[in-house]
Amino acid sequence: MADNNLRLGSVVPNFSAETTHGDIQFHDWIGEKWAILFSHPDDFTPVCTTELGRVSQLEPEFTKRGVKLIGLSANSVESHDRWIADIEKHTSKGSKVNYPIIGDKDRKIATEFGMLDYQDITNVDQKGLPLTVRTVFIIDPKKTIRLTISYPAAVGRNFDEILRVIDSLQGGDKYKFTTPVDWQPGQDVIIPPPIKNGPAEQLNKLFPGEKREVLPYLTYHKDPTAQA
Repeated sequence: MADNNLRLGSVVPNFSAETTHGDIQFHDWIGEKWAILFSHPDDFTPVCTTELGRVSQLEPEFTKRGVKLIGLSANSVESHDRWIADIEKHTSKGSKVNYPIIGDKDRKIATEFGMLDYQDITNVDQKGLPLTVRTVFIIDPKKTIRLTISYPAAVGRNFDEILRVIDSLQGGDKYKFTTPVDWQPGQDVIIPPPIKNGPAEQLNKLFPGEKREVLPYLTYHKDPTAQA
């Protein structure tokens, strides 16, 4: 079953893996970058093909933000290599799959990371093993898990949303803000209550200028990343 220690704020497990870019040690591969690990149920499947194609289109945006991408599917690397040709054929604008895909045919990594679908007993392969669901981990340069989310096998993910979360996390780490519902870069951010109610010197240093208080515990400020 899932590793109950894989919570937000915990250090992501290290592991060895064979990938389409060669063998890796996960922590060494991350290095001092941000990273996204995202899993898929199976090679040569329709939803997965659309997802990997979309990630290839967005890869320059992730790279711009210092984020490395790595996929995982419960198949061999040889299968991944054949599948990549279909992904690139389907994807418009000639995008290439330049990021590695982990071969996890024995479900070892998927099991350690809690990526398996135990809820629906019909979601098994010919060996009777549960399918790998669509799980995403966002990991920071300290190897800390900052986001984890799982989708059922039938539902494709929105990777523009994953990019939005990266913007929020990276901006919040640097400028100490939080972000409201549906926030997009450039829109107003929230001043966290501990800073809002803390020393005025610290508040004005982190959030200079106009502040828009709408409730005693909800104060907005212009997005510092838009002014940087």
